[in-house]
Amino acid sequence: MDASDNSARAIAAAEELGLAHTVTRHGPVRSLEEAAAARGVEPRQIVKTLVVRVSEGDHRFVLVPGDREIAWPKLRALLGVNRLSMPSAEGAHEVTGYVRGTITPLGSRTPLPVVVDASISGPVSIGGGAHGVALSVDTAELVGALDATVADVT
Repeated sequence: MDASDNSARAIAAAEELGLAHTVTRHGPVRSLEEAAAARGVEPRQIVKTLVVRVSEGDHRFVLVPGDREIAWPKLRALLGVNRLSMPSAEGAHEVTGYVRGTITPLGSRTPLPVVVDASISGPVSIGGGAHGVALSVDTAELVGALDATVADVT
């Protein structure tokens, strides 16, 4: 499956969920600041979708603002586990169908529970399944559509 199929999959998933969205397509970007400028948003409004491995065959999507990182102790406490890890790029692709840098909770090959950092609010830009493709969505609508858990994890 090529990258254009992946963005179509993410966009179709947003539509199936009834999630109001705007698709942005831009050229290659080398930094959070460049991505924000290309998408017309502040760096904090770019939401990274990370795949976290809880145990063999058990993963979560964790959505964090572009300018923040996961606070591992907070996430472990939320999930009630002593250990978490990030899967390899191949492992993340196997679970989601998306390559690193394009991962989105929308249209994932494997539906995963979603954790959204509590600092995320208002209009945001999330990955669209392919490089240079993003979807602008409202945080509250995204949380509702994905039945996500909102918690302080950064």
